[in-house]
Amino acid sequence: MATDDSGTGTGAGTGGSEPSVRIGGITGSAFSIGGSNNTNTVHHGDPAAGAVAPEALLEAVLELRAALVRLPRGADRTALDTELDGVAEGLEGAAEIRPGLVTRLRGALERWAPLVESVSAATALAGLLTSLGG
Repeated sequence: MATDDSGTGTGAGTGGSEPSVRIGGITGSAFSIGGSNNTNTVHHGDPAAGAVAPEALLEAVLELRAALVRLPRGADRTALDTELDGVAEGLEGAAEIRPGLVTRLRGALERWAPLVESVSAATALAGLLTSLGG
């Protein structure tokens, strides 16, 4: 949850002349700032809690898959859908996340970044992948 000391932001920097953003603290969250191939994703949380269960990763993949339904159908979206379906199949009922799956999923998000950059579910999934070191 993002908070600042004042509870609200004015959108103005020192002296009210320049736009600014101030975030007082973030815990247990993933967020992304940017667009048009200029995205910075940051995940904050307890590094000792870096173990993500396959169920949590599967849920994030399925949420992204559901969010993509609202995007126009095209060759890129079809390829990403296929990739996400394959990853979801590999995670269903898994006791642990197979080696290489995180790298595969990270590659898919990077390859189709222009398609998913506006989808918040992609940011959440990227946060999980970051905590897994992918």
